[in-house]
Parts: sequence; structure tokens; C-alpha cells
Amino acid sequence: MSIILASVGDAVATLAQVGNPTPEAPPLSDKIMQFVRYITWFALLSGIIAIIYAGGRFAWEKWSGSGLQSPKQIAGAMIGGVVATSAGTIMNAVLSI
Repeated sequence: MSIILASVGDAVATLAQVGNPTPEAPPLSDKIMQFVRYITWFALLSGIIAIIYAGGRFAWEKWSGSGLQSPKQIAGAMIGGVVATSAGTIMNAVLSI
């Protein structure tokens, strides 16, 4: 029994000597972050374009008297924009568990 306790004590003493490592970024992380920024800009720009297009279509449908389909597009674009802009917050909340 004393041999086991001595072995555990030696193992703990060895593990206690490991220093505190300094974090460093993984390779190519700057390229990945640049790609993520581009995707974010693309998502925001496409949402703005979708809202402008749906607004113009809404005006055309109202003026021509046809059935209104564009309010669904406007709502979809707005919901998509909310999801796209809050994706980072959602992922931080999920990954910090």
C-alpha cells in the first residue's frame, strides 16, 4: 500500500511541475477569421438587398393590384437578418457551457 501511495505522490509532484503554457493562435487562423468576416459581410449585404427587393416588389404588387406575396419575403428577410446577426452571440452562449 505504501508503494502505491508513493507512486501517486511522485505522479502528483511530477504533474505539479508543468508550467502554465501561454496560448497561441493555431496556424492559418488569421485566414479563417478573414473568411468568416467576408461571409458575415455577405450575409448582411444579402439581407439588405433582399429587404430592398421585397419592398420594391411590395410597392409593385400594391400598385398593380395583384396578390401580395412580398410581405412574406420581407418577414423572411428580417428573420434571416436577426438570425445572421445574432449567430455569434448564440455560438458564444452554446460554446461557453
